[in-house]
Amino acid sequence: MKRLYCLLPLPAALLLYCPLASAQRAFDLNLGFGTAHASANTGGLDNASSTNAFGSCSVSSGDANCQSLPALNGFFLGFGGDLMLYQHFGVGAEMNVQPARSNYGPLQYRQSFYDVNGIYEPFHRKRVALQFLGGLGGAKTSFSYSQSSCVGTAVCSTQAQTVGTANHFQVHAGAALQINLTGHWFIKPEFDFHYVPNLTQQFGSNAVPAAMVWVGYSFGDRT
Repeated sequence: MKRLYCLLPLPAALLLYCPLASAQRAFDLNLGFGTAHASANTGGLDNASSTNAFGSCSVSSGDANCQSLPALNGFFLGFGGDLMLYQHFGVGAEMNVQPARSNYGPLQYRQSFYDVNGIYEPFHRKRVALQFLGGLGGAKTSFSYSQSSCVGTAVCSTQAQTVGTANHFQVHAGAALQINLTGHWFIKPEFDFHYVPNLTQQFGSNAVPAAMVWVGYSFGDRT
């Protein structure tokens, strides 16, 4: 019936709309929970007691103020959305961020990844769909340190002071299995691989494997 409507003498705007309306299948909004991992950088940072405070140092040098650096890991929170334009092809975007800061030698850090992807869905049934993702984006590592201050001896507070950020380009690839629980709600386990050139300036590897479980709601036809 949609094809018949497209052949009728409608205004040009509606003629353009018809193929898009028949092609669009579903728009999904997702909330995810997961983790990512990269090995630790072998270097270190001097703490605030050093004359080289927050500067690079070697842990094996015997410098008492030199603190080792951590691996990238911990809990990540994800936000994303997908638009399936055709039966097997779509586009999507996602952002994964650590909601809490973690220790980075004498500093704290928060890591985030964000990317825009093409989606290929080779297998789709009413209850399950297999997806492959690939795209480009960025990675951001923000650094801060805690500073305490007191008013007399009764009231003290600790605040995080930002000291800088490191931004890198990234390439993202992933595979996911979307399991439809109802007509609209679904869960989606997803395995990801982020390749981030120059991430070795902060951690021990440019390669970051990750895993996420998404909970989502689909607006549209998932049959």
